[in-house]
Amino acid sequence: MPLHVSTAPAPALRSVLTALSSPTAVREARTPSLLVAQGPLTPEQPLPVHVLERITPEGVAVTRLTGWRFLIRCGDRAVAAAETMLTPDGWAFSHFFEGPYVASTERALRQAESVPQSHQPRLLSVPGLYMLTLWLHGDRTADAAAGHPAATDLLVPLAPAPPGIAAHRPHRVAELLPVLTHRVTPARLQRSPA
Repeated sequence: MPLHVSTAPAPALRSVLTALSSPTAVREARTPSLLVAQGPLTPEQPLPVHVLERITPEGVAVTRLTGWRFLIRCGDRAVAAAETMLTPDGWAFSHFFEGPYVASTERALRQAESVPQSHQPRLLSVPGLYMLTLWLHGDRTADAAAGHPAATDLLVPLAPAPPGIAAHRPHRVAELLPVLTHRVTPARLQRSPA
C-alpha cells in the first residue's frame, strides 16, 4: 500500500535546495558522496524527525518534532541526507550527512510499501539507545509535526540497531515500547543519532 509522505514545510525544503546549490555548503559538509555525485542532486522523501523524550508511567511515548530529513538522490539511489531544524526565525538547513542510516532509511521505506495498511512515515530517534526507527503512523492524515506513537503504529529499527533489537523488523509500538522502557534511562535520552 502506498505511503502517505507528508509535505515538508516550504521553508525547510527551500533551505535544503539552497544548501545543495551552494558549492561551499556541499564542500564543507564532508560528505564525499555529494562531492563526487555525477548528475543532479534532488531532495526527496521528506520525513519529520521526532525525538523520544520520555515514556510516561502509563507507557505513552512523549515525543517532539526536531526537524525534517530529506534523502538526497542522485540518479536512482539516495547518496546522502539533509536535515533541517526549527529556529526562532523558522526552518533552516542544519547539515548534510551520509552513512548507514541513509541506506537503511531507503530500505525501510521500500519495505513499508509492502505493508497492507496505509501509513504516514516519520522518523523516531531514541537517543538513549542511539537508535533510529522508521515510525509508520497509522493516521495518515495526521499533522506530521504532532502526536505520539499509538500502540498500533509500527516502528522499524534502522541499521545499525542496538544489540538485541533486529533492524528492519517491524514492531508494534505496544510491543517495542516496553523493551525500550527497560533499556533507556532518562539521562540517556539526551543523545541523538544522526
